[in-house]
Amino acid sequence: MDTTASIDFTNASGHAKADVVVNGVILIKDAPATFLISLEKTLADTYTVWRKIPVVSPDDIWNWDGSKGLYATEPYETTKTKKTLKAFVKAEATDKHPAQVETYQEDVPVGYWTSTKLSGAITPERKRVLLERIQELIVAVKEAREKANSTESHDVHVGDAIFGYLLS
Repeated sequence: MDTTASIDFTNASGHAKADVVVNGVILIKDAPATFLISLEKTLADTYTVWRKIPVVSPDDIWNWDGSKGLYATEPYETTKTKKTLKAFVKAEATDKHPAQVETYQEDVPVGYWTSTKLSGAITPERKRVLLERIQELIVAVKEAREKANSTESHDVHVGDAIFGYLLS
């Protein structure tokens, strides 16, 4: 009980704190240990979500279209076709035999379309950078939490008072 009270009183007094530093830049000054514990969990959850962010297909060349706020491919043309039956005469009809005809399917163009693929996904490179950044921040928060938790706690003695009251 005294150990738990000492830790909690030290955290509550604001002595257990540390800076969160990434690449030599202080992102958070004097962050309390309790906040750092919460932040570490939030960042781990964020990392899990970010790992699942979709990326644009590597099969296409994507360019940022600022007017739409999306990635877009260059326009490309597609053809719509329709299958039609055609007849091929193998042998002409004679007065003794009917014509020998074979049917086959032929694709006949019925229209042309220009298409552009759009995507709200990010590039694989951007995803890699985001995941690297969050990993750097997670490491920095862990280091700050360890530093904050290494703060010497104040000796608090509540056990004698509580059990003295309970057992009297």
